[in-house]
Amino acid sequence: MASHRKSRPAGSLGAGFRTPVLATAAVTSVAVLSQTADAAPPADGKPSLEEVEKKVDDLYRQAESATEKYDAAKEQTTKQRTHIDSLREEVARRTARMNKAREELGTFAAAQYRTGAATPDTATFLLADSPQDYFDQSQLMNRLTTRQKSAVDDYATQQAATMKKRQEAAKSLQTLSESQNELQTAKATVQKKLASARRLLSQLTAEEKARLAAIERQKQEEAARKAAELAKQQAAAAKEQAQQASGSSTSSGSSTSGGSPTSGGSSGSGGSSTPSGTYTTKAEKAIAFARAQIGKPYVWGATGPGSYDCSGLTQAAWKAAGVSLPRTTYAQVDVGTTVSLADARPGDLIFFYDDISHVGIYMGNGMMIHAPKPGAYVREESIYYGGESIIHSVVRPA
Repeated sequence: MASHRKSRPAGSLGAGFRTPVLATAAVTSVAVLSQTADAAPPADGKPSLEEVEKKVDDLYRQAESATEKYDAAKEQTTKQRTHIDSLREEVARRTARMNKAREELGTFAAAQYRTGAATPDTATFLLADSPQDYFDQSQLMNRLTTRQKSAVDDYATQQAATMKKRQEAAKSLQTLSESQNELQTAKATVQKKLASARRLLSQLTAEEKARLAAIERQKQEEAARKAAELAKQQAAAAKEQAQQASGSSTSSGSSTSGGSPTSGGSSGSGGSSTPSGTYTTKAEKAIAFARAQIGKPYVWGATGPGSYDCSGLTQAAWKAAGVSLPRTTYAQVDVGTTVSLADARPGDLIFFYDDISHVGIYMGNGMMIHAPKPGAYVREESIYYGGESIIHSVVRPA
């Protein structure tokens, strides 16, 4: 899925985006985690609580990444089935036309036989599946009327077209089979990762589970602190923008406070990527929808209304605002305009991880609504829930 990743020019990343050094550190962290998971267990045969926590988090993230691959395969399978149904209908229509043309040829053959214009062998051949070769012989073609020649041509055309559609349908069936195999592979991967995570958690004692919950609370507190810092930065940027707009309006008699979403956003000031009023209205609808889904379970491959995965939630939320988004995170990241984290506005999509396997809807003040991971529920949470380094990009989808 790496080919789906949106490229970013070097040196133009806004606040909150990973530098190459941080990205390398993140990749190294994952590599170390994998090595830790595969390393020999401690002397007592039991991993430390920190190792369990890291392994469980990694398994959940791998499950979510596999979920996005599942979504992509499922979407491809649905498209292929629709295409095959269309091809089958077309084959049926062309077969009916071919049979009609063949019946007309049979009528001509029977008439020629009755009048002695053709031998029994000729009549038999005219009723066969491929009479064109015989009709091409000049002696018989000379006997055919213009209407009869037209019927021969029509039959040959319908036969060729029908054969072509049948071959196309067979090829699509093969593609469908491959997509279904990919679907089953992704499904099995998700189930395997979730089972591994549940098995690790089931081995913890009550005391260890309490300590693990305390670690999670600390992470959430740190995320909330970072979200508050971002909110202050954005408020200061908005205030500065308003002052600049007021001064410009006074001196030139024209307002420059309203920028378009496509005018940039890498400066981090917030002025060049201020969303339009239309975008704000749509974003409010998307946010209202997302907020109404809070408390519903994360289910891989789900698009609502009772449950969602991360990209299923963002797709449904923006659909409620009249904007059509692709199904997967890999495709959603390429829709709209990329802006810096400092320029993020309510309604923007926040993408996470190098493989772009997670997405949430920005609410403002460093918070978002997202479907976090398998076993969790749609909730409002700091965009720093997993640390600043995992934030990939921010996209304004409309």
